[in-house]
Amino acid sequence: MHDPIDLYYWPTPNGWKISIALEELGIPYKVHLINIGKGDQFAPEFLKISPNNRMPAIVDHDGPDGQPVSIFESGAILQYLGRKTGKFYGSSEGERIEIEQWLMWQMGGVGPMAGQAHHFLLYAPELEPPQDLPYAKERYRNEVGRLYRVLDTRLADRDYVAGEYSIADIAIWPWAISWERQGQNIDKLPKFSDWLKRVGDRDAVQKGRALAQELRKPITGDQKAQDILFKHKP
Repeated sequence: MHDPIDLYYWPTPNGWKISIALEELGIPYKVHLINIGKGDQFAPEFLKISPNNRMPAIVDHDGPDGQPVSIFESGAILQYLGRKTGKFYGSSEGERIEIEQWLMWQMGGVGPMAGQAHHFLLYAPELEPPQDLPYAKERYRNEVGRLYRVLDTRLADRDYVAGEYSIADIAIWPWAISWERQGQNIDKLPKFSDWLKRVGDRDAVQKGRALAQELRKPITGDQKAQDILFKHKP
């Protein structure tokens, strides 16, 4: 009997990727909360696991050759878990190529652009002094909208982004479900909307998103948390 995977986590879209994946895969895990609003991500012991001071991260005590391995970056963790279990990562090289394309699309596009939309639409105007920047707000709102139109087109003839349900869907959904916070209107994106519900109705997705959800609080008005998240200098 192997030790559970250690999950270093906070209830954010990137954190949900891995809690959802672990629930989907049925892998036992132990949660270590990394309160990013209090600066836990800068603790020396966490930096040994995640040198980029970002969660999520995992430690698998039954890694390659039975040796422990630590992994940071949510996309890398999803790929590792997919390889380890043989689930949600395709069964052929062609299927894996499809999955990896859309996983990288999320990592390089949806995540960063939606994150910037959150920042400039919700947080920057609340900073001291306020940073209400119309150009930045419009720039990231528009880019997120473009990406969701790409996804809606992709889903025109399939239920999931890379064919069968996969780590690509697991990566994209936690960011896409916050479309309202990103200033989007999805009335004209019916396939995207259907996909959000299709994925969100999965039991494992609901369990993964609910993990420590009671700790997720808005940081608008929390000057200390804003300084830690947006102004921290090593």
